[in-house]
Amino acid sequence: MGWLRASVLGANDGIVSTASLIAGIAASDAARGDIAIAGLAAMVAGAMSMAAGEYVSVSAQADAEGADLARERRELHDQPAHEQAELEEIYVGRGLSRELAHDVAVALTAHDALAAHARDELGITDLSTARPLQAAATSAASFALGAAAPLAVVAIAPLSALVGTVIVTSLVALALLGSLGAQAGGARHGQSLVRTLFWGALAMGLTTAVGHILGTAI
Repeated sequence: MGWLRASVLGANDGIVSTASLIAGIAASDAARGDIAIAGLAAMVAGAMSMAAGEYVSVSAQADAEGADLARERRELHDQPAHEQAELEEIYVGRGLSRELAHDVAVALTAHDALAAHARDELGITDLSTARPLQAAATSAASFALGAAAPLAVVAIAPLSALVGTVIVTSLVALALLGSLGAQAGGARHGQSLVRTLFWGALAMGLTTAVGHILGTAI
């Protein structure tokens, strides 16, 4: 489910950071063209930042997984009996009888010992394996998609109502995103929505206040 985490995080960041920047600049009475340029730059910079961050983070995870698998491969070569006994103890700990655990350990060792240890000892499966490029691309694309919502508002909303329209539209988008993420992850909708909306509203509110204060002062 790594792609889901990266997608939700990227889209959430895209909405909040881009909408906050747009609201802050709009509150300073900037021209529409300047607001649009700043928003577009924020989308590109944010997408690349998310991609780079995810790539570095997931690459580190992939390196750790590779090191664990290499160590496990050496141990299987040097002490196969001990490794089989280790598997047996894992299955006993999960509730199997000693006899059944022994039979399962023997069968899985004969079939693919490394895969058995990767899954049951290290917790590494095909679904959880780190994929840096996939995570980077997913984060960048989802950030850009999230940022597109407040950017679209800049193009169509009246300049006099731009701040309020961006904030309301972004909060609606955040609510939909929070609901989607909760449904996909099996979490409680209410808790996810409150958390998402609170931090989004706080970020946009503070940035709008800063833009208004600086715009008035200058």
